[in-house]
Amino acid sequence: MTTHTDGAAPTTNADFIQLEDKVAAHNYAPLPVVVAQAEGVWVTDVEGNRYLDALAGYSALNFGHRHPGLVEAAKAQLDRSTLTSRAFHNDQLGPFCEALAKLVGKDMILPMNTGAEAVETALKLARKWGYQVKGVAEGRAHIIVMDGNFHGRTTTIISFSDDPDARDDYGPYTPGFESVPYGDLAAIENAITDDTVAVLVEPIQGEQGVQIPKEGFLPGLRELCTEKNVLMIADEIQSGLGRTGTTLACEYEGVEADIYTLGKALGGGIVPVSAVAADADVMNVITPGTHGSTFGGNPLAAAVGLAVVNMLATGEHQAHAAELETVFRDGLEALVGQGAVAVRVRGLWAGIDIDPELMSGKEACKGLAKRGVLAKDTHGSTIRLAPPLVITREELTQVVDALGEVLAEARNKA
Repeated sequence: MTTHTDGAAPTTNADFIQLEDKVAAHNYAPLPVVVAQAEGVWVTDVEGNRYLDALAGYSALNFGHRHPGLVEAAKAQLDRSTLTSRAFHNDQLGPFCEALAKLVGKDMILPMNTGAEAVETALKLARKWGYQVKGVAEGRAHIIVMDGNFHGRTTTIISFSDDPDARDDYGPYTPGFESVPYGDLAAIENAITDDTVAVLVEPIQGEQGVQIPKEGFLPGLRELCTEKNVLMIADEIQSGLGRTGTTLACEYEGVEADIYTLGKALGGGIVPVSAVAADADVMNVITPGTHGSTFGGNPLAAAVGLAVVNMLATGEHQAHAAELETVFRDGLEALVGQGAVAVRVRGLWAGIDIDPELMSGKEACKGLAKRGVLAKDTHGSTIRLAPPLVITREELTQVVDALGEVLAEARNKA
């Protein structure tokens, strides 16, 4: 094992954090918790302290840590084959794509690895469709995005981000994108031109603090895209696969996008798996050699992804998230005026705005960690809660109660 700075092997949280700070790039500022073991909704650090994981890897752990069925699927595939590359067929890819396409109501799947790759793929797909099907002149494809978006960290994606931390000092930026206020149908309509090929939208903006658009926005966007012959791309990487109490967040208002990007939970918390889903009239513009990935659609990823899809196909996890939404909302809304100023909840996903005069989101998350709950702050005074979908009612109440204690302590000190 790599030794600590004094020559001894690291054993404490502080030891491991010091080692990491020395040898790993400082692109994150995590809480001072070093996870060593995990199961279900619980993680244990190297010092034996136990925490309830109320972040779930930004929804990558929708089914909890080391879900037995998913671990079994991964172990079984490890004994058979792990990587073929797409130079050859493998016996897991077809069944995985068939099941996923059926789950989300599309004809075809293009598998990739990470969420950012899925978004990049969807953008390429929309542009190629625009040139080959819609008839946009080469080099003029125009894509509308939303203010406050978060779709990944590639150079193209950060080109249309308005987050200075994600964007600054990474130019020159990729052209072809126009950003409009999130949830503003009139602004989208005004931005559409004959060269517009797609509108890229998060049904719920997770990184912005679980911002939920006004009722009617997504159906209105669907109608507008159909009218203008523009593809609607729904980024369901965080919001999809059961998080909101429906398989896809778009389903909450009965909306079907032209293209879905999926990821995070699709890998079951075991391997990175992402996918783009679309009907054949869109997907068939992709032909051999025009897009690819060495690891995209590998047998191990496909086997785990298929196990995830089969779990979701029962509807059990979506129903559980929908059932607990009321418990979650009622508990959190009771904190408004008690240190929280606003709460947004959909399924088992919540954004809580803390009174900035009371404490920052980071301070609130540190207070939660002291009480055995892990969460993540965003944009200063907001925290996000996204516990695994396997959480019990009692465990969910424990999360809400812990936040209430953090806010009460801060009020008493104020």
